[in-house]
Amino acid sequence: MSNTITVLYFAAARERVGLPREPLELPSGARVEDVLRLLGTRHPALAPLLPHLRVAVNQEFSGAETEVPAGAELALIPPVAGGSGGLFRVVDRPLRLEEVVEAVSGEAYGGLVTFSGSVRNQTRGRRVLRLEYEAYPPMAEKKLAEIGAEVAGKFNGTRLAIVHRVGTLKPGELAVVIAAAAPHRKEAFLGCEHAIERLKQDVPIWKKEFFEDGEVWVGLGP
Repeated sequence: MSNTITVLYFAAARERVGLPREPLELPSGARVEDVLRLLGTRHPALAPLLPHLRVAVNQEFSGAETEVPAGAELALIPPVAGGSGGLFRVVDRPLRLEEVVEAVSGEAYGGLVTFSGSVRNQTRGRRVLRLEYEAYPPMAEKKLAEIGAEVAGKFNGTRLAIVHRVGTLKPGELAVVIAAAAPHRKEAFLGCEHAIERLKQDVPIWKKEFFEDGEVWVGLGP
């Protein structure tokens, strides 16, 4: 007996396979490790990348022994480019600081801290022409909201908003805006800093840097 799942590829994994998604037939009871083995055989160019990937089954990170249910959506997550009650969005348009601040502002919050991350014009001495950001939007927004809930629990009800842009960005353009509001400034500072670090760890957003002499997916090396 077999079942069919959908495999999603992003960033460097998508480039190796040449497809954004494909169906895959599995034997009943197959686990994540079985899927990876099958994919490595089907796509030899993908095999060297597999040890560096995380796997999400139905938008939840999953271990090698997790059983993959029939009809599941399984995403291969390359290393990412490194809320409650707030705004958590992945968008393909220019960002506005004001909209993110408005999502967390309120009379109960005396401290408001913002972080704006923009594209640099150089990396390790190499001139950056542009960046291309790619995301797995449903899971990315879900993980951003989880960070918001985490920040609210750790830092005295701090309210968080994060909006991240995808697509092609030139040096100087905003890639991400984070706002944290809390009754007092200390919690707002800590909440914003925590959100920045967590964003780089678990949110499936990737960036590719384009230079005059080459290009590279951040997190995978040259």
